[in-house]
Amino acid sequence: MKLIETKNAVGHVLCHDITQIIKGEKKGPVFRKGHIVREEDIPVLLSVGKENLYVWEKQEGMLHENEGAEILRDICINRYMSESDIKEGKIELTAEIDGVFKVKKEGLFAVNALGEMMIATRHGNFPVKKGDKLAGMRIIPLVIAQEKMEKAKKAAGEEPLLEILPYHKKKVGIVTTGNEVYKGLIKDTFGPVIKEKLHEFPTEILGQTYVDDKKEHITQAILEFLEKGADLVVCTGGMSVDPDDCTPGAIMNTGAEVVSYGSPVLPGAMLLVSYYEKEGRMIPILGLPGCVMYANRTVFDLVLPRVMADDRITREELAALGEGGLCLNCEVCTFPNCGFGKGW
Repeated sequence: MKLIETKNAVGHVLCHDITQIIKGEKKGPVFRKGHIVREEDIPVLLSVGKENLYVWEKQEGMLHENEGAEILRDICINRYMSESDIKEGKIELTAEIDGVFKVKKEGLFAVNALGEMMIATRHGNFPVKKGDKLAGMRIIPLVIAQEKMEKAKKAAGEEPLLEILPYHKKKVGIVTTGNEVYKGLIKDTFGPVIKEKLHEFPTEILGQTYVDDKKEHITQAILEFLEKGADLVVCTGGMSVDPDDCTPGAIMNTGAEVVSYGSPVLPGAMLLVSYYEKEGRMIPILGLPGCVMYANRTVFDLVLPRVMADDRITREELAALGEGGLCLNCEVCTFPNCGFGKGW
């Protein structure tokens, strides 16, 4: 770049966008990078406070802000994402499908730690819908050393930093335990809540089985759904530490691998996450705490999207939910646009 007085800029090529801001009316580029300045442009440039301009002089080993932004885009973009036009040196990515958004946190941190560049994303491990904004990126100065952008590529790694995992249609079996429900002493109010949440995703409900509090009967009900081809089994009731609450043990007796019994989330501390291996597939079996029945948002809202996207949940990820795992029960719920569950 070289700096010249605006009055002498006719015929020169702008090396960055020139932004015009009129309060309450407009904020945007009045001239784009690459524009060749004309005589009639001089008064407009002066009106936006540009008495001096940078014009582009290509130098070996240096990249323009747009070229740097394109490299950051390539570091991030993946399937099911679309990109915006470059505006003022910035590119944004948007979701093309519904799914679970994933971020490679270590790579993102490594790139941003280099300085002179930035990538900002929404939180990972959360659902996104088609049309949602995912990330924005740009370099900070008008030009940047090509060598530094090569370091950014290396810091990010070979795979894109961002990913959207699409949902997969699942056949779901619901096992509802409890002598009081099984014997008809009280009405089941858990099942309708579960079905309502499941219907937000591509699911087919195979059925809902009511069983008593005997551990072997609960295990049998789960296994029957697995034999019917269930891709997910959800168990409600019997998840606390009372003597008659046998659901955790019943899930373990199926032979499923228990990832965790308990989560640092309120509401949702008594969650059980497990996976049952069948014909090379890992089928989730979830034991849901009673709070799912009455609380607006719980740990179930955090794990269900990932289960539907076949994104296997680990014990370490559940442990990380402690920070942000406390729902504040706001008078007006804005979930997922809040801090609940943003720890993983």
